[in-house]
Amino acid sequence: MKLELKIYSSLCATSKFIINGVLADSNDFGDQGDQDTAPPDYCCGDMQFEGKAPTESVLNKYGINKAEYALIVGQLEKGLSFGSCGLCE
Repeated sequence: MKLELKIYSSLCATSKFIINGVLADSNDFGDQGDQDTAPPDYCCGDMQFEGKAPTESVLNKYGINKAEYALIVGQLEKGLSFGSCGLCE
């Protein structure tokens, strides 16, 4: 598998996400959202990315297996889960 994954240093998104030459969408691997109410000066109280189970269509779309899918989910969970943030205010 060829994975190119870069996460913006100040945004809750990927700046580069390509798997085996296919432009990837993090929504294929999980859901991201604020899990808590933010303090007054912040936009997000607890931003978290939570992986979901693979589907055959996603595995086929990127030409990956379940182990590779799990590796990608782990990297997205680590990179896109960061707690509170006020940068988008």
